Amino acid sequence: MARAQGARAQMALAFETSYGTPPVGGYTRMPFASTTLGAEQPLMGNELLGFGRDPLAPIKDAVTVDGDVVVPIDAEGFGIWLKAAFGAPTTTGVGPYTHEFRSGGWSLPSMSIETAMPEVPRYAMYSGCMLDQLSWQVQRSGLLTATAKLVAQGETVGAAASAGTPTDLGLKRFGHFNGAVSRNGAALGNLVSAEITYANNLDRIETIRADGKIEGTDPSIAALTGRIEVRFADQTLVNQALNGDPCEISFSYALPSGESLTLTAHAVYLPRPRLEIAGPQGVQARFEWQAARDATLGRMCTVTLVNSVEAY
Repeated sequence: MARAQGARAQMALAFETSYGTPPVGGYTRMPFASTTLGAEQPLMGNELLGFGRDPLAPIKDAVTVDGDVVVPIDAEGFGIWLKAAFGAPTTTGVGPYTHEFRSGGWSLPSMSIETAMPEVPRYAMYSGCMLDQLSWQVQRSGLLTATAKLVAQGETVGAAASAGTPTDLGLKRFGHFNGAVSRNGAALGNLVSAEITYANNLDRIETIRADGKIEGTDPSIAALTGRIEVRFADQTLVNQALNGDPCEISFSYALPSGESLTLTAHAVYLPRPRLEIAGPQGVQARFEWQAARDATLGRMCTVTLVNSVEAY
């Protein structure tokens, strides 16, 4: 008997024309490190009395379909997750192409995602997937991955693939070694680590339906938050926090072959930090930052991806 192994698992993704309806073709094979995407239906204990000490059979509760996908931050495939987070980009150039994703869009695309465990076989199609949150960490070493939190409408499980033969994208991964962080156009010095989280704050429309599915998900007020931890060497960031002034912070990655990824938060506000002296080692300051809409540009952030993909 064959047993399922993560090493043989596959994932295919396609954007939907109609919410909750999986496309018949046009799927892309997506690289991923792990996923918790799935349907869950808990049981509720029976509260009825009068039948002795042993409980009656439990009752099924509502079905919830959601989960996380851990994906590499690469030069081509990551653009699909950016499209899910921000909507379709504005693309310029004739190769390499520059894709500009902007925050603040009212309409976000939905996706169908199929996860395959062919040795069982089990092919699970998740329709109506929308991206609720995209986050990653910036550090000195390690593998550079992002976590995409998804909310889906439904799950359909079959013994054969519904995604056909997915298209393969080129895999050129960015690494922490390729990264840089700047503040107001100048390198941010003494940075130890950072964290970035973009959230669409999806609102699930949980109407009463015969199939138990949600009606849809609507994006609410977006949020771009994170954390930066620096060795305390000067008062620049502390003074900004005390004055309440915003700054522009950019997180960028670039490969020698020309591909690049840059997320720019145009108006970042810093809280006043607690400066602790924990011992003889160096003192570090931690800022839990928040971004807001820049009055001049009219948006909170811009993500620019340069690669060889003609369109997303």
